[in-house]
Order: sequence, then structure tokens, then C-alpha cells
Amino acid sequence: MKRTGRVPIFSPREAVLRIRDEDVVAIAGAGGGELEATQVILALAERYRETGEPKNLTFWHALGLGDRADRGMSPLAQKGLVKRIIGGHWGQSPRLADMADRNEVEAYNFPAGVMCQLARAAAAGYPGIISHVGKETFLDPKNQGGKLNQVTKEDLIQPICVEGKDYLYYKAVPPNVAIIRGTTADTEGYVTLEDEISFLDCAALAMAAHNNGGIVICQVQKVVEAGSLHPKDVKIPGCLVDALVVVPEQPQLYDLPMNRFLSGDYRQDVSGEDDTMELNERKVIARRAIMELSPGDIGNLGVGIADGVSVISGEEGISEEFTLTVEGGTFGGVSLRGIYFGATANAKAIIDMPSQFDFYDGGGLDICFLSFAEVDQDGNVNVHKFNGKTMGTGGFVDICQNSKKIVFLGTLTAGGLKVDVSDEKLNIRQEGRFVKFVRQVPEITFHAKEAIRQGKTVLYVTERGVFRMTEDGLELFEIAPGVDLEQDIFAHMEFRPKVAEPLKEMESMYFREEIMGIRESKFGKRKEA
Repeated sequence: MKRTGRVPIFSPREAVLRIRDEDVVAIAGAGGGELEATQVILALAERYRETGEPKNLTFWHALGLGDRADRGMSPLAQKGLVKRIIGGHWGQSPRLADMADRNEVEAYNFPAGVMCQLARAAAAGYPGIISHVGKETFLDPKNQGGKLNQVTKEDLIQPICVEGKDYLYYKAVPPNVAIIRGTTADTEGYVTLEDEISFLDCAALAMAAHNNGGIVICQVQKVVEAGSLHPKDVKIPGCLVDALVVVPEQPQLYDLPMNRFLSGDYRQDVSGEDDTMELNERKVIARRAIMELSPGDIGNLGVGIADGVSVISGEEGISEEFTLTVEGGTFGGVSLRGIYFGATANAKAIIDMPSQFDFYDGGGLDICFLSFAEVDQDGNVNVHKFNGKTMGTGGFVDICQNSKKIVFLGTLTAGGLKVDVSDEKLNIRQEGRFVKFVRQVPEITFHAKEAIRQGKTVLYVTERGVFRMTEDGLELFEIAPGVDLEQDIFAHMEFRPKVAEPLKEMESMYFREEIMGIRESKFGKRKEA
């Protein structure tokens, strides 16, 4: 039904009464509460818990929402409420991931960038998209086809050949409902996002739901007079919005006060800041990784141990010598860590997430820094499902498959690892319980041989040594001072990689308390335009 004039304002419970059995519900947001319509999600969970309605929903989300525990989409993890989930990242809301691992729901994992393009395809009335992203990985139909468990049967990804080249065809799944968030709405439903730290895929999801005859529920902080918002600030046109939910105390992020440095209103003076990392294995890894940057590079920064690269760039005073981006849509600045990763202070530009992935997928990245979970003897990496737990890819596949240089970061082992960094060397005080360099990964998130075939540089940086992918397999070419090759490295791998001759020792400056001082030596000249 077409609407004119004022948009109705509902309580969260009233808004979710419009969601029906079997609906496809697309939910915008990211970890740590970023752009999350929390009260609407909680109202949907409560409605089902109390009434048993609505039933058999399909949830669609490009990024992970939550705190890696009970918030975000975890309250929606109820049998009967959800039938199918198509998620870009799962680990932020582990209760839903647990349901997938127990075969209680149909479960798919698509790359976040692909999901952004699929949202736009659904808005435009296209049946799906054709993409090179995901070839040779678990997404490829000759492997799992993006399916995460045994009860997931429908093929949503198909192989396709266009002009003699092989691609993957991803089927669009048009939403009936979009749940999004903004800061301010006028009475006609025009929405701005001035307090938010990103735009993500809100506009694409709103258009997709509206153009497919569905509804758009938008949680906002306040409502103002019609026509009083500057048109350049409006990110969601009012004609797309069907219901407003007003939450005056809506936080920018979970448990944190409003931060104007994150929303881009002010630039934080960091000249006198002493934001340094503790000298440990994570710092050693980040320091070695940052040496792969060149002046003028455009890079991507991933969540986890890789986020230390941004901190090291600040310590060394080299942040202005290159541009680091985050998949949510930021260019420049310093990202927060942990569950708040993606929230960026001092960003120089913030664009919508689908446009960010256009840039990534088209080859705009010179380099990327991504954390790894498992690496095998062929150089393949698994991050989306390991140790029997579903985590999901987020933008990992889009990013590493399309960067010119890929730098994976991680410790050699995991689970209780204790390392001492002193006297310019590394000492293993307690070994990790879990081997991360395995003979063969159970599922492939990154296909190394395909990357080498395309002429990409692939490195694996650990605290004990640095590996690289070659045409003949994985090769160790740097070793940390104080580390024994046999006892500290090979004894904790399921395979024996090649060893470069000569085997170079990692620079001692990675293992010192003071900064490395690489500004002049490495970044004296900017890359030519």
C-alpha cells in the first residue's frame, strides 16, 4: 500500500507485529552495536518467545552483529523462529552459529561484498549477480557451495561461463523486511545518520525490501519536523520507510559514550598520545607485517591480530604515508579493536559498504592484512569454520582474493600460548595447545595456488617466522632470533615446509621496547601517482 505524508511511529513491539511467517528479514549492522537496531531485534525475539510468532523466518545479514556472546542477533536464536540464515559473518552472534552447527537451521555463508551486491541486485530486480569472488573456495559449488551444514540443501550458488571465463552465479534472495537504523528521521521518514560511524548497507537493504513489496522498519534516536533535514545529509529517502521506532537513549556502540571522533564530526589530536602496544607476540607480528607496506599504498585491515598494524603505524608516525581502509566503508584513521573493530576515529572518508566492495572487488587494494585461523601445506587458509565452530568470512574472501599483496597474520599455535619478548629475541614459555599449520584445511576460505597463478604475493607472518607462498608450496624464509627451527617451529606443524637458503633472521628491531624508527628509512619517498 502506497503511503503519503507522515510515517507511523511504533513501539518496537508494534513494529515487529508487521513481520509475518516465512518472511525474509534483512538486518543491517555490525559488531559492537554499530548501526544495530537493537530494540527492534529484541522485540522480535520477545514476541516469538511469548507468542510463537512469526515462524520460519530467513535472516539475511552481511556482517556479524553482536558482542561474540548474547547480544546482537543471538536473542533470535530460537527454534521455530528461524528456518534459514544467509550470513556474511557468524561469530559475533554465536547462538545462531551454534544452531547452524547443530543442524537446527539451514545455513549459508556468503562473502560480505557479494551480499552487498546481492542487496543491490534485489533492489534492481535482477535475479542475482555474476562474480569471480569465491572461485576455488568453499563457496564454489564443486566444494560446499557456501553451505555450512548437512540440512542445507538448496543450491544458491552455481557455476557459470561468460565469454570463455568461469564465474560464480549467486542467486538473489529478495527481502520482505529490512530492519535498519539511523540517527534522525523527519515525520515523513527521511533519515540521516549523523551520529553513526558508518552507512553500511542500510540504503541498499531499504531499497531491496521496498521494491519487492516489503516493509522497512527504521530505529532512530529522534524525529524532527518534515523537511527540516538537509537533503545531502539524508541517506534513506522517506518514501522507503514504513515504520519508525524511536529510541532516545540509542547508543552509538554498546556500553560506550557518544564519540564524535568516531562519527567524523571532529578530528582527535593524537600528537601527544602514547597509545602503544605491549611488547608481545602480537606486536612482533604487527611490526613485521607493516614492513610490507610501501609509500602510497592503499590497504585493507582485518579484524583480530591484524588490527595491530594500525596501532604500529601510529607508534611509528607513518599513518599518513599510506591509506588503510575497513570494509564497512572507512578510508584512513585508526580502527578500534575487539568487538568494536570497524569503528574508526579520524577517518578521512566514509562511504557506503557496497561502494567499498566495488572498490575492493575491482582490484583497488595494493595490500591487505588479514588474520588466519588455519594454514595448510598448500598455503590455503581457513577462517570461516574450524574446530567444529562456524565463524563466517565477513569480507575476507572479497578482500584477499582481490588484493595485489596478501599478508596473513597469526601465531604459530593457539590456546594458552605464552611468549616472552626480551633481549631482542623470542622465548616460548608455554606452547599453545592447538596446531594452526595443518596438513590440510577442512574447508578453504583462501585458495593459495589460484592467487599465485594470478601473480599475487602471499605472506604468512607469525611470531616465530615468516612464510611465503611459492609455485612449489609454502616456504619459511625468516626465523625469529632465539627460536629453534626444529623444536619451536617444525615440532608444532603437521607438515614440513621448504626452508629458504639462506634462512634470514627477522630484524632485531621487532623485538625491542623502543619504536623501530622506520619513518625515514622506509617511507622517505611517496609512491608516484
